[in-house]
Amino acid sequence: MMTVLLQLVFWGCLLLVAHTYVLFPLLLARLARGRQQNQDVYGPDAEWPTVDILLAAHNEQAVIEEKVRTTFATTYPLDRLRLLVGSDNSSDQTNSLLAKLAQEYPQVHFEAYAQRTGKPTVIENLARQATAPVLVLTDANVFFASDTLRQLVKHFHNPAIGLVGGHILNPDHRAEGISGQEKAYLERENLMKYQEGVVWGAMMGAFGGCFAVRRACYHPAPAAFLVDDFYITLAVLRDGYQAINELDAVCYEDVSDHLPEEFRRKARISAGNFQNLKEFRALLWPPWRGVAFAWWSHKVLRWLTPQLLLVLLLASLGLVASGAGWFFQLAFVGQLGLPLLLLLDATLRRRGHNSRLLRFITHFYSMNAALLLGYWRYLRGIKTTVWQPTQRFQQGQ
Repeated sequence: MMTVLLQLVFWGCLLLVAHTYVLFPLLLARLARGRQQNQDVYGPDAEWPTVDILLAAHNEQAVIEEKVRTTFATTYPLDRLRLLVGSDNSSDQTNSLLAKLAQEYPQVHFEAYAQRTGKPTVIENLARQATAPVLVLTDANVFFASDTLRQLVKHFHNPAIGLVGGHILNPDHRAEGISGQEKAYLERENLMKYQEGVVWGAMMGAFGGCFAVRRACYHPAPAAFLVDDFYITLAVLRDGYQAINELDAVCYEDVSDHLPEEFRRKARISAGNFQNLKEFRALLWPPWRGVAFAWWSHKVLRWLTPQLLLVLLLASLGLVASGAGWFFQLAFVGQLGLPLLLLLDATLRRRGHNSRLLRFITHFYSMNAALLLGYWRYLRGIKTTVWQPTQRFQQGQ
């Protein structure tokens, strides 16, 4: 009886991990095939709505000037744009650069905070000053293409659309770092979010670096929440609006090339994910409904993958101890052996050799370790929402 129970646990955990990483993406691609994105959009001769762009910055001297200049190098009508920037107690040259840029661009409205408050609080303060019907939330290290704003805002002609996510690309990566793996992750996520929007109108979380939201259904994340972009997206869905991803709204992000930096960021995001899971748990039921199914499949099971892998390992150990057969012995050895490849990857990397396959294994286990750490921090209680930006490529050049 115990062996049967352990086998059920083994296959159940394996199936759930396979579902979130393999089966759901395949099913989603099949469901989205032949379907079109929202076609009720603003035409080229339409009167486009005014837009307020909200940006929280902390010690962004390496990127802030390029950010402002690329934002206004746009095909969107400049007389309908404002950029509201809150500098969260920056201690570098961010404030002086912003003051100079505000003189050059009258659409820039800049205020400096004397104390650190955290990104959600800065964004909430900026949102209170916003008057435009459409808000665009962005990060300092995310640079717009010339038509990014038009591609985002065009969908708000459809009153059912509440949020539109941008298509963030990583234009640069290096063999010796993990940016190649992060680039592959971003590309996969962009496509899945687009497909979720096409199938259910329920993209599972906009990328915080670039998305637009209808101000009428914008709900700021509470000050204690770490992941405001996911909160805002789920709040839009809870209000009954649609959230979609626009692949033509291209923007570029210099993602971190360093594993420790990305580990720290993912652990922080993980803790915030579980805050949102508790806040929006009502959207998880019934699980066959579009929003719930997408959330379970794309996000929740992925967030729980570290726990599922640990339970899978314990079930395999129990099956081996009970003499269940060679298959489970092989599975147990494999589960112990795969993490050891991280040591091989590290050894080869120190000697100047870079294996793309080994780097993906390192990335997978490292990010799942970050998810587990974030869950532990969530259980212990979130102490602060103050953040430090990850190291930029520009800062290392």
